[in-house]
Amino acid sequence: MQQTNAARQGVISRAFRAAFPFTIPIFAGFFFLGLTYGVYMHVSGFSFWYPMLMALTIFGGSLEFIAVSMLLSPFAPLSSLLISLLVQARHLFYGIAMLDRFKGLGWKKIYLIFGMCDESFSINYTANIPKEVDRGWFMFFVTLLNQIYWVASSALGGILGSLISFDTNGLEFCMTAMFVVIFLEQFLKEKQHITAYIGLAATAVSLALFGADNFMLPAMAAILLLVTGFKKPIAKAGDFA
Repeated sequence: MQQTNAARQGVISRAFRAAFPFTIPIFAGFFFLGLTYGVYMHVSGFSFWYPMLMALTIFGGSLEFIAVSMLLSPFAPLSSLLISLLVQARHLFYGIAMLDRFKGLGWKKIYLIFGMCDESFSINYTANIPKEVDRGWFMFFVTLLNQIYWVASSALGGILGSLISFDTNGLEFCMTAMFVVIFLEQFLKEKQHITAYIGLAATAVSLALFGADNFMLPAMAAILLLVTGFKKPIAKAGDFA
């Protein structure tokens, strides 16, 4: 019995040591973005419990930033649901891609589905896991470590925001800046920039038709429909990462 427990602990320890180096670059990014998110929540009038609990339960960076404005806006459950679904729709494709990798993982599969973010998906999908390392425990620790980084940095940002007094004018622009950087990064990866042009055109038309207060849902719905409809030419152009 002791030998069995020791062997199991060895499997877990080996997987942790293999997974940890892959998450170090994620920690560097999550730390500063999480701090910003925590401070942003404090500036918006929320205590540090809010960013910590939202990071723990939502665990979707872009959606958590958007959730701040949702919490400060009039109660609109349907609009909030649709925006959340559209913002996180890419996770549907992540899940389909990971179906085979999650087979036979038991209880770990439940957490891996819940905790799958862009960064965890990227590592777990592409990492060359050594043969002597348990695949399930490796993916579990990648996901767990990434979430710990995000939750801890978000909570720390909320605490620092309440303890340190500094000029926070313009901090709310961090969400806009984040999406601009994501857009530019994806634009540079594409060859023909078809999806980028679809996004820009759909947003511009929706803004003109529905105004600044109501354009987001129509724009995101239009982008989703157009990208789905033009999937083949986009894939042929090599614009799907």
